[in-house]
Amino acid sequence: MKTLIPAFFAVGAVMSLAGAVTYITKWPLSPYIFMVGSLLVAVAQFFTKSAYDSVNIRRLRRQQVLGALLLVATGPLMIFMHGNEWIVTLTLAAVIELFTSIRLPQEEEKMKKQ
Repeated sequence: MKTLIPAFFAVGAVMSLAGAVTYITKWPLSPYIFMVGSLLVAVAQFFTKSAYDSVNIRRLRRQQVLGALLLVATGPLMIFMHGNEWIVTLTLAAVIELFTSIRLPQEEEKMKKQ
C-alpha cells in the first residue's frame, strides 16, 4: 500500500492537469479525465497518514482532505455548468492544497525536534 499511494497521487495529478488543460479545447472527455484524476488524488491524500499526532497536524490534514474534495467537486461542475464556474472550486482547492503542502512538513519537522 505504501508504494501504491504515491503512484495514485502521481497518476491522478497528471490526469487532473491534463483534464483541466484539455478542457480549453472543448474535448468531451476532458472533464471525465479530470474527475478520475482528482479521485485518485483524493484517495491518495485520504489514505496518507502522518506519523505524528498533534492538533495542528490533524487540522492541516482535514484542510488537505477538504481541498481534495473541492478538487473532486470541480469535475461535475465542468460537466454540468457550461460556463467557467468550475474555476472557482479549482482555485480554492489549489490554494488549500498549496497551503497544506507547505505547512504540513513544517509542523512535522517541529514535532520531530520535540
